[in-house]
Amino acid sequence: MSGLYDAILRGDAKLADQATRDRLAGGIPALDIVNREMVPAMDEVGRKFECEEYFVPHLLLSARAMKAALELLRPLLAAAGVARVGRVAIGTVKGDLHDIGKNIVGAMLEGAGFELLDLGVDVDPQRFVDAVRTGRAGLVCLSALLTTTMPAMKTTIDALSSAGLRDDAAVIVGGAPVTQRFADEIGADGYGENAMAAVALARRLAVAHESA
Repeated sequence: MSGLYDAILRGDAKLADQATRDRLAGGIPALDIVNREMVPAMDEVGRKFECEEYFVPHLLLSARAMKAALELLRPLLAAAGVARVGRVAIGTVKGDLHDIGKNIVGAMLEGAGFELLDLGVDVDPQRFVDAVRTGRAGLVCLSALLTTTMPAMKTTIDALSSAGLRDDAAVIVGGAPVTQRFADEIGADGYGENAMAAVALARRLAVAHESA
């Protein structure tokens, strides 16, 4: 496999940056780099995580390596008018300042071909509403690390409903204290037990949205 593929697996951001530059200098289209090298690398990282060969620190390093490559590719993909898999608004809910999990999921989503609207941490429900209404996000990913901030997930979903946008965007929730049962109780469309599960679910929801 390529140097970029290996760089992502190893979580080497510096090598990922150089490998991407080498590919671009060699005339390889940005979309080919994503589809042929970055997505397969992300899938392998996910496999290793599921097999417990990789753990959260490995995911974080691989996410950083993918982000380094994407910084170079993103403007080229935009200039070429490349259609992404979908547009995702992601953020840590109101009151929660923890963003490691969100950052990992966000990087993995970008590596999987999604266009990312990263709203950051401590995100007010209205900002998610705006991301769907004006940012045209078809998927919303809500993260929480604290049990005390989990209710803000329901508040955000309710805000989307009140704005008449609930049918316009699927909602995925995740974070250490979040469970499938909680996701069902608050009316989320899905629950990501970990970063790779969230990305796999996002792919399925994006396909469902396209066919709807």
